Amino acid sequence: MIIGEAGQAVQAVWGGDILGERGRVYGGGGGGGGRFEMEPGELAAVIGQWEAELDKIVDDGERIQNIMVMLEAPGKDSVSGGYVSTSMDSLAALQSQNDSMRKYVQGYIKKLKEAQTKTVATDQGMADPFRTV
Repeated sequence: MIIGEAGQAVQAVWGGDILGERGRVYGGGGGGGGRFEMEPGELAAVIGQWEAELDKIVDDGERIQNIMVMLEAPGKDSVSGGYVSTSMDSLAALQSQNDSMRKYVQGYIKKLKEAQTKTVATDQGMADPFRTV
């Protein structure tokens, strides 16, 4: 079962609880108290999926930017100018939303990778007492 902010984000993107059964604790939220549980392979897969989503968001941002650069009024009259002005306002709002999504996903990937790093360090630390010399 996925819980907390991370779980809600995963559920929003992929619909439902993708893990179904309990695994190791691999991440936890700072002040919010949220956490999620995944096996190492699942965590790596989730990071990969979020990175793929980030690539799509970045591509969309570039397309929005290209449209904004190329948008021209079809004529020199005030109606055509108003059309371009309204379109630019809409595109600027879309770009702002895209920037917000990109920043959120970048931050989320960073948190997932930090959780992954902490897990590896914890697993290695727990394995040390069992090593033979």
